[in-house]
Amino acid sequence: WALYLTLLMPAMFDGMKLAAVATVLYVIVRCLNLKSPTAPPDLTYQDTTLNHFLLKSCPILTKEYIPPLLWGKSGHLQTALYGKLGRVSSPHPFGLRKYLPMQDGATATFDLFEPLADHQSGEDVTMVICPGIGNHSEKHYIRTFVDYSQKQGYRCAVLNHLGALPNIELTSPRMFTYGCTWEFAAMVGFIKKTYPQSKLIVVGFSLGGNIVCKFLGENRTNQERVLCCVSVCQGYSALRAQETFLQWDQCRRFYNFLMADNMKKIILSHRGALFGGGSTKMVDADLSRLYTATSLMQIDDNIMRKFHGHNSLKEYYEKESCVHYIHNINVPLLLVNSGDDPLVHNSLLTIPRTLAEKKENVIFALTLHGGHLGFFEGAVLFPQPLTWMDKVIVGYANAICQWEKQKPPCQSQGFMESECYAGTMCLLI
Repeated sequence: WALYLTLLMPAMFDGMKLAAVATVLYVIVRCLNLKSPTAPPDLTYQDTTLNHFLLKSCPILTKEYIPPLLWGKSGHLQTALYGKLGRVSSPHPFGLRKYLPMQDGATATFDLFEPLADHQSGEDVTMVICPGIGNHSEKHYIRTFVDYSQKQGYRCAVLNHLGALPNIELTSPRMFTYGCTWEFAAMVGFIKKTYPQSKLIVVGFSLGGNIVCKFLGENRTNQERVLCCVSVCQGYSALRAQETFLQWDQCRRFYNFLMADNMKKIILSHRGALFGGGSTKMVDADLSRLYTATSLMQIDDNIMRKFHGHNSLKEYYEKESCVHYIHNINVPLLLVNSGDDPLVHNSLLTIPRTLAEKKENVIFALTLHGGHLGFFEGAVLFPQPLTWMDKVIVGYANAICQWEKQKPPCQSQGFMESECYAGTMCLLI
């Protein structure tokens, strides 16, 4: 028996090793989603001449998005790489910082980057850009996108969310919120006044997507001189999103904690301007509740909603979500989301899909992979500096500019294609 056991033990250990290796490989394949296929974005749009032209002129929307082979099919890793690094080999575009005094004493800032080449249309076109939550023009993903856009002939104006820049002090007891459009409106107004011949491309990332869509839908005059709008990775309805952010599905509760911690740091860096000492400032009790907050909802309820006098968290989320305004947008609108975005629950994607089914100016593009503002491309391991997201936004903007030079007369007068009565309106104009 001793001899038998001596011969058997190595075989048992070899079997255990093989089982352990197989288990590890299985976990890796599952976690990295390696068996998931690659595919073109799932597109929802109406059958119109404009949409066919845009998809033909911007072919990247109809081709496979291929993420890096080893890790790019994991929405968590795409999101983590975006959150930690932003982008790979990020450039350093040169811009001028502008300061705009607001009526309530706040000072809005944005960075202005002039084009580095002539635009292919020969026109003066400015991209007005709203970054994600707590972000600004110095973030790597913004710098990468701005540099690429400049080289394609676009002027770029990038909003710095109020309170987000670490070296800029607040001049009033208020900072950026989920849906306040005041600073973005001030930046757009400056661009329109300073460059009266320039047409605008409106771009919003994540929270910035909510702000730009809300801005355009708040007032029809906000859409004047706007060629199109592109929104990437937004959630559309804060009220509906808050329930999903408390779930552990896709580690969403963990991401909620991380984002809340980052918001705490931003708020506390301006505690002198925001807390105590004046009737319009937060009270010390609000500061105490901020320290113990572990979710964005707690911070929104105790701090953010009070900047604009909302009586409840529900009222704050309802008033500041673009879902109540986005149907008023009549300029071409591209809404981009990722199916594996750990921050945006799939239930929220019925909003853009339904909108695209009902409005002929809307295209909704849903990728299989990309995470939250990741959309990295690459062969096996190392991602490319330029992402699929950057290429799609500029490609769509270029297609819109081409359309502007050749669109039918009726649509040049602001009519939708369905309003042209199968060409009758074109004959009347």
